[in-house]
Amino acid sequence: MSEAVKRFSNKVGLPRIIISSFFIFLFIVALILKLPIASLISDSIRRFGMYGILVLAMVPAIQSGIGPNFALPLGIICGLLGGLMSIEFGLSGWGSFFGALTISLPFAILVGWIYGILLNKIKGSEMLVATYTGFSIVSFMSIMWILLPFNHEEMVWPIGNGLRVTIALDSTFGQILNHFWEFPIFGVKIPTGLLLFFFICCFIVWLFSRSKLGTAMKAAGDSPKFATASGIDVDQCRIVGTVLSTVLGAVGILVYAQSYGFIQLYQAPLMMAFPAVASILIGGASASRAKISHVILGAFLFQGLLTVALPVANEIVREGNLSEVLRMIVQNGIILYALTKVGGGD
Repeated sequence: MSEAVKRFSNKVGLPRIIISSFFIFLFIVALILKLPIASLISDSIRRFGMYGILVLAMVPAIQSGIGPNFALPLGIICGLLGGLMSIEFGLSGWGSFFGALTISLPFAILVGWIYGILLNKIKGSEMLVATYTGFSIVSFMSIMWILLPFNHEEMVWPIGNGLRVTIALDSTFGQILNHFWEFPIFGVKIPTGLLLFFFICCFIVWLFSRSKLGTAMKAAGDSPKFATASGIDVDQCRIVGTVLSTVLGAVGILVYAQSYGFIQLYQAPLMMAFPAVASILIGGASASRAKISHVILGAFLFQGLLTVALPVANEIVREGNLSEVLRMIVQNGIILYALTKVGGGD
């Protein structure tokens, strides 16, 4: 019996067993406290699809050998720029969403390529440099959001210059994926369009990882010396992984924004890389190994825990409004735990 438990623990990984057990425990507590379970499940599924592509952006970065992409705000800024230009051009509905995607891609490819060249020059310090690169671009764009010549009345301040901090997407592409083929089942809302889009992106990344270029990229990430001896251009593969990660970051923020219903500028993207990195790590990835299954499991566990833990904690500790404090404790606790696993996987 103990051997079977040991084999199961080795196969699934002790961190996943602990986090999954805690997730199930929270659901049982929620049932005992008579919280609306259908609503909690609906929110968990929605947040899973909403954050999924941002977590997926970690896969090509890790596979190419640059580690978890803490410079995800680079891709996020490109996505936000595409979304804002789509609104400025007066697009609406599906045209607005796909217009935003199309506009953001060239920016993301260019930025990812330049950032990939930078990473090739500082091999061994990628994660440290990536964190400060992400912080720098967010601060730089906080200035640019004031100076860029946008004029759409829904985006600019009524008095003075610059873009608003939060821009509503009601008249453009807000909730467009969430409401596509959405249906209820036992009171649980299934955002079919959102989940479909996420799984299609997962499939594309999975397909790419099995292509000739994807296999070369993984070989370059796993063993650069062996890859070089085999005639693979390791630096080029690292740039390809960085570009793909940045592009997925741009797509991910647009999916996130449409689900949230708002575009948030200025300091909002500053810390968005950390939950994405934590998600893939608690899903079973390490700094040198990542799969699609790690993305799906990690995104669901991380967002599910956040969704269920806060109502449960609020119900137990009723004094004062502690929701924001509890959210920070739970989220940063999970991130801290995940980052302790950054080098070791299980």
